[in-house]
Amino acid sequence: MYCSCCFSLPNSSGFSVATMNGQLKKCHIAITSFIDSCSSHNLDSLPIVAVEMIHSLFLINHSGDIFLEKHWKSVIGRSVCDYFFEAKEKAAEPEDVPPVLQTPHHYLISIYRDRLFFLSVIQTEAPPLFVIEFLHRVVETFQDYFGECSETVIKDNVVTVYELLEEMLDNGFPLATESNILKEMIRPPTILRTMVNTLTGTSNFEERLPSGQLSTIPWRRSGVKYTNNEAYFDVIEEIDAIVDKSGTTVCAEIQGVIEACVKLTGMPDLTLSFMNPRLLDDVSFHPCVRFKRWEAERVLSFIPPDGNFTLMSYHVNAQNLVAIPVYVKQNISFFESGSGGRLDLTAGPKQTMGKTVEGLVITVHMPKAVLSASLTATQGSYTYDPATKVLVWDIGRLNPQKLPNLRGSLSLQAGAPKPEDNPSINIALKIQQLAISGLKVNRLDMYGEKYKPFKGVKYVTKAGKFQVRT
Repeated sequence: MYCSCCFSLPNSSGFSVATMNGQLKKCHIAITSFIDSCSSHNLDSLPIVAVEMIHSLFLINHSGDIFLEKHWKSVIGRSVCDYFFEAKEKAAEPEDVPPVLQTPHHYLISIYRDRLFFLSVIQTEAPPLFVIEFLHRVVETFQDYFGECSETVIKDNVVTVYELLEEMLDNGFPLATESNILKEMIRPPTILRTMVNTLTGTSNFEERLPSGQLSTIPWRRSGVKYTNNEAYFDVIEEIDAIVDKSGTTVCAEIQGVIEACVKLTGMPDLTLSFMNPRLLDDVSFHPCVRFKRWEAERVLSFIPPDGNFTLMSYHVNAQNLVAIPVYVKQNISFFESGSGGRLDLTAGPKQTMGKTVEGLVITVHMPKAVLSASLTATQGSYTYDPATKVLVWDIGRLNPQKLPNLRGSLSLQAGAPKPEDNPSINIALKIQQLAISGLKVNRLDMYGEKYKPFKGVKYVTKAGKFQVRT
């Protein structure tokens, strides 16, 4: 399966990659659906893919050390990662490492999640987005099993990690990627189960085939029973924006996701409707969602997996619909003599719909010539790292009646010229009970079961890549 909207067929010189970041969202639905279809084990019904998938997988920590590797065919030496390390050295930030790298004999495709790199090695031509989506599934599975995806946790559960990788990928192709199916085959580790396995020599691996594999609903296990039947949904939105010095929005968009926690008895059939579904662009659904119903009525109809899962993700790119929640008045200047400078920052609410801004953090990336900062904050605290040249002002909760201010002097290297580049300001924030796009859930209905479940919806807005230019 080649995704023609993002990639042309590779030629002898390697991948022809066309605007990776922008096009990734457009083919996410097709890639996700194909990977999810692999979870049914009905491989005869899948489209023929005339390529091999992942040959080897390396897990690399933030320091650049390989702490785990898995090979599905012959062993590939760690020296293949040298090309990746070279690209990592050239990148200013870990997120800037190119996701696709070509070597003389391999292709290296990687993602960066939770301060870890997941680096896959491909020996033959393969659709890069297909591999990237699978790597994200691996991270999400680790988070679901262990609570987090960190080097320490992976090392502590290395046996379970290898069992999961063996089931998720068969001879280089995705096999079982649904959490419900994996948990029936490989039981999540617990302290008691680990002690029993150590004493008896048994493992977490089940000998029975998961019941979901034999049904038409492979994402949900059969025989689910709960005393308290609950269905909760979190609408989480991240706003990406660039604001110029005058406060004008240069560009803005919203990335949204609906996380679900469904613990219902039996086989419930749910319907979730919105008050304003036309806001949503580039929607991507969990395979449980009936896509034809969404196309016709803009209603989410689905039989949910058991437990936690991502129901859908979406994108809002109409700039006039994107509200900027906060503003920053800034004045950062350097003296002509190059001996120092002044900094004056003030933050305030802009479009918060009456909600309180929490967790407000302002980060300023200073020029290399700045040695130290002597500042006074009316609210919160600040730190300046002379090695990374990063100033962090942790404000916390924003008080509209008394706006926080940070001002003071900056010291430069002796004899250094006046910095030519203006520093950039990054903003982090959180607003509870607000979807900045204006999206609202209208109602949730359940069919197929006679009990009445507890239902709830929570909204959260966060700052993604939110930058103010100076």
